Amino acid sequence: MANNWGMHSELRTIADCPNDAAAHALFRQVLECEDIDAGLPTVREIERDAEAVALNFHGSPTFAIDGVGLFPAAAEPALTCRVYPTDGGLKGRPSLHALRKTVRPALERAAG
Repeated sequence: MANNWGMHSELRTIADCPNDAAAHALFRQVLECEDIDAGLPTVREIERDAEAVALNFHGSPTFAIDGVGLFPAAAEPALTCRVYPTDGGLKGRPSLHALRKTVRPALERAAG
């Protein structure tokens, strides 16, 4: 059985985000690689500007562990699409390597 150390992983999205399904599959893959329960992450649709501000949500998709976004952003919180820098240019989700690189420290904090 995979370990989840009591942490909460969440994919935050907006309605009709074209990258939701691929981002969810990527997040699941990364969590599985780190021996975290394959049933994770949960998906949360952000619907209001106030919710975006309260969650420090910088666009869809946002990857979070224990309420903290894994990719800090300088932009104001907003109900918008988000892009990530990759070797192939800006994409609607990070690379597998980039997501794993941000997940590992978050998992260590959750385990500590």
